[in-house]
Amino acid sequence: MPVISIGNLTYGGTNKTPFTIMLAQYTVSKGINTGIVTRGYMGKAQEATIIINGEGERDITGDEALMISRKLTGVPVAVSKRRIDGINALRDLGVQLVIADDAFQHKSMFRDCDIVLVDALCPFGNGKLAPSGIMRENVTALKRAHIAVITKSAMSQPSQLRKVYDTVRKFVDPEYIFLSDIVADGWLFCTPHEGAKVFAFSATGSPETFTRSLLERGCVITGNSSFRDHHRYTLDDINTLNDLAVKSGAEFMTCTEKDLANITDDLLNSFALPLAVPKVKVTVKEFGRFAAKLAEIMRPNIVIASNGYGEDAIASVLAAKMKTAYPLADVSAFPLVGNGQAFRKSGVNVVSAKSVTPSAGILKYSLRELWHDVKAGLLRQVREQLNDWKNISRNILTPVCVGDVYLLLNTLWGTGRNPLFVATAKTVYISGHWRTERTLIRNFTLKTWTRDLPTAIQIGGNATYSGNPIMDLLGDTHCENGNVILLLPGSRKSAISDVATLLGAVEILAAHGFTLYRMVLAPTLDFHAFFKACELHGWLHNGNNLVKHNSVINLSYDDIATASDNALILLGMGGTANQLCAGLGIPVIAPDNKGKRVQKKLLGNSEILTSNSPIAFAECALNVLHDKKLYSFMSHSGKFRMGLQGACNNVVTFTHEALGWGVRENVYRRLMPSD
Repeated sequence: MPVISIGNLTYGGTNKTPFTIMLAQYTVSKGINTGIVTRGYMGKAQEATIIINGEGERDITGDEALMISRKLTGVPVAVSKRRIDGINALRDLGVQLVIADDAFQHKSMFRDCDIVLVDALCPFGNGKLAPSGIMRENVTALKRAHIAVITKSAMSQPSQLRKVYDTVRKFVDPEYIFLSDIVADGWLFCTPHEGAKVFAFSATGSPETFTRSLLERGCVITGNSSFRDHHRYTLDDINTLNDLAVKSGAEFMTCTEKDLANITDDLLNSFALPLAVPKVKVTVKEFGRFAAKLAEIMRPNIVIASNGYGEDAIASVLAAKMKTAYPLADVSAFPLVGNGQAFRKSGVNVVSAKSVTPSAGILKYSLRELWHDVKAGLLRQVREQLNDWKNISRNILTPVCVGDVYLLLNTLWGTGRNPLFVATAKTVYISGHWRTERTLIRNFTLKTWTRDLPTAIQIGGNATYSGNPIMDLLGDTHCENGNVILLLPGSRKSAISDVATLLGAVEILAAHGFTLYRMVLAPTLDFHAFFKACELHGWLHNGNNLVKHNSVINLSYDDIATASDNALILLGMGGTANQLCAGLGIPVIAPDNKGKRVQKKLLGNSEILTSNSPIAFAECALNVLHDKKLYSFMSHSGKFRMGLQGACNNVVTFTHEALGWGVRENVYRRLMPSD
């Protein structure tokens, strides 16, 4: 549920309640089903209580909630000690946007926008925290504010207003600082004439502001009496006020709208003089700019994090689906590894610092690789990424992680928010997640999607299987039996040396009558170095081909989903690409090394490991191609192990149905400036 919080730093009146009313009137005018949630100070409500049109009991709801409800016809006001219960009750009524009254210090509740009000007449008292002063928290807390509004600006001397403004701008960007005032909006019960003599009484946090507003209306104050904020009036109080008012020579008695909530209906007939209650409303200077900034802050901001080339590819697919589902949202990417080329290629904005390491990752299969990464600046890159999280986290919705538990921890540390987690790195077919990892996933993610059902069962809790997210990379690809031998040197630096094995295997296979070859080149390769390595083995780079004598290898720069069209078999050094081909039913031949032995546990009988030599690769491929039963067995094994598509679609569906991102999109659409 989208939430806007209205709060302040001090005890006492800063016009929070009238500002809340003004903002609710504005959002309702934009066609947004708006609700108010308040703690109900001085009320006895233990469970969430909804009041509409002021129909409630002051003892249960408190005075401010009644006042708000009376001013906002048809707008539900939830009174709840636990604000989240009030928000849930409002959601059940179909509310699309919640305005939380006095919630700046309620840090456990997520809010899309924090509006903090600062009283121009008494901004920070003596600057000390209660009980030595009126401050709820230090002025530096303004750093958390999205918008700061200096209230009662017209009542303040220009020098004082400038001083307050200069203090606020130390913590809030001036583009998000506004001035507001309380202005007259008529009278209730009766209307005093110009120069009318009035006796004023009130029980508010700022009685001086009330008396000053009466003077500005042309009233002559013959006397006044102040009570403790939220005081509930008794008959004795009214009788005392009557005596004081008559003795002062007043023609009218007057109080605030808030006081009316603390005067029972039977007492309204006990006043000795006509009761005139001034109606007020809040105005914001440069309201158009205020509305534009509010809309800007309320724009859904979706960040998808990933950590690896294959993970980036999956996250790019998910980002594209998010952009389709939420066309007005700001969808961006936070890759931990590399420069986010997969995202940039698909038009997704990258918001994390570039991170390039010798291993092209973060934690690999050996301590030696980790040590090389550390020497190359891994720790500095991690610090930069955490700082990037800090800079953007206040405005993002639930982050989405595509990768491993390291990414999950990085996101948790950087944002402080439990993410959605697409767990692509581990499966029970490859040992599964450690017990500690399973505990972290269950306790610190809102929901987790796994690569297969057994892994979801192993994790338990909120883990689910709705298709293999890796297979979502294929889009609408459906592999048909073909006659192209697919070559995949991989995406890492080792591809430059591994290409010798693939090129040598092609020469052997060509001698056995196979003529169609396609080599898929990852965008992360150093193409100059790669083609130079090919030339050392007699293969010349000629346009989109590698040529040697009468043999031709077509070069493809497409994603594996496109490049695998009509593939017969894969000779592959890759990771995710090997898995995708296996999922399409293409038998895989791969080198026997530590990394691929791990992959073999996943792919099972769909992959054959052999020594990293041209002869071994060619002989293994010929064996599979000439044995129809073996070929069919490997093809079906790959489809079974890799499973179906659907995880990314299910993530989007969850954000819409369970997280309400569709509601946020609609709220933003209505708040957008019309021009």
